[in-house]
Amino acid sequence: MDWDIRPRRAPEIELREVVDGFVAYDPRRDRIHFLNPTAAFVLESCDGELRAGEIPALVAAGFGLDKPPVEDVEACLATLLREGLLVTAEGSNRR
Repeated sequence: MDWDIRPRRAPEIELREVVDGFVAYDPRRDRIHFLNPTAAFVLESCDGELRAGEIPALVAAGFGLDKPPVEDVEACLATLLREGLLVTAEGSNRR
């Protein structure tokens, strides 16, 4: 993972809260993604301003964790990028 990238939510992705988490809809692919609250938090935190390396500490603070969940956030970011829910601030997906 390149911790210096500045990921942001792909502009066409719609995120909605549902009973057991969140649903992200990608109209370009006509795909629905079910996200747990942590994945939705990561997705919403990616605004193109924050570096990926800042997100684990943000997750730790947001969920009251003792230490930043670096590996979990790395896996989450990789999945969100691969699925097209996130793009880099430059606009191209990077893995």
